[in-house]
Amino acid sequence: MGKEEIDSAVEVLRTGVLTDKSGMGPRVLEFERSFAKYVGAKHAIAVVNGTAALHAALLAAEVGPGDEVIVPSFTFVGAVNAVVLAGATPVFADIDKDTFCLRTDSIEEVVTRKTKAIIPTDLFGLPSDLKAASDIAKSKGMIVIEDAAQAHGAQYEGRRVGCVSDITIFSFYAAKNLTTGEGGMITTDDDEHAQALRMIRSHGEQRPYWTVRLGHNYHMTEIAAAIGQAQLKKLPGFLERRRKNAELATQKLEMTGKLILPKEPEGRRHAWYVYTVRLRGVNAAKRNKIVDKLWNKNIEAAVYYSTPVHSTPYYRESNLTRRGRLPETEKASRQVFSLPVHPRLGEEEMEYVAETLRKTIA
Repeated sequence: MGKEEIDSAVEVLRTGVLTDKSGMGPRVLEFERSFAKYVGAKHAIAVVNGTAALHAALLAAEVGPGDEVIVPSFTFVGAVNAVVLAGATPVFADIDKDTFCLRTDSIEEVVTRKTKAIIPTDLFGLPSDLKAASDIAKSKGMIVIEDAAQAHGAQYEGRRVGCVSDITIFSFYAAKNLTTGEGGMITTDDDEHAQALRMIRSHGEQRPYWTVRLGHNYHMTEIAAAIGQAQLKKLPGFLERRRKNAELATQKLEMTGKLILPKEPEGRRHAWYVYTVRLRGVNAAKRNKIVDKLWNKNIEAAVYYSTPVHSTPYYRESNLTRRGRLPETEKASRQVFSLPVHPRLGEEEMEYVAETLRKTIA
């Protein structure tokens, strides 16, 4: 955050227009147009947060009771919660051991006649195998709702995520590559989905006090949109800095035999939300001990995700979900952790992060 974001927020306060009853105030509309142009999508619909974006996308796709939605378990719980809130059944598929994104053959294993949608997660900033997900969806009459909450500015086969899948959602939570504090965005090229999404975010109203479908109050505030517009202008610079920091980390850590470093598969360009590494052949206790030692050296290493969603108490003890075999999910939850590569870090800080990790492992 800098002067641009502060000035934008203050200007909104001076105008006195803090929100709009339709969710389409002047700052929101400006931010939507700019974001749609940035990702190359026809429509962008701003909402209050990323989970609301997922829920609204599912409702717009007419996902509901009796339907199944394929999701990873190695992800943040918001995607799974959104499926349950829509009345559908989350079905967990396994992940690829190198990318941590949904694995194509695992998706195929759990597809049934009830499957209505696939939610591939662009985990840690790396796009999922979107073509594979799209091919499966098209062959079965399903929809792809891409979870790009961590992947602002990432690219798939030369196109920015947000214009590749049927519907794509983004989160603007405080730690993301682009933030409004809390906030979210949904992008699509489908006119009918866009129309439905705009109604869903505003109580299902087609016009004021004329409700035609189920909806919620998912409005983004004018202040959040103004901050987002300022952040969007800075996003290319943020991404450049993140990429440079990731490259520095790779240079410093590539000879560390106990670490498996992140890679970019051909055709996919990482947004480097975090830099996620895997420790070879260790259990969770050893991994956690290393993370604790990094914290003691003032390095905010983090474990995403130590408990897969299917193993959390609520979903483990309920009959709300279905799952296939998840060996890679279980293994990753015990072995991976993430290092910071955010734009505030310079070369000196990245060298400190890498060298401290090398010494800790040694």
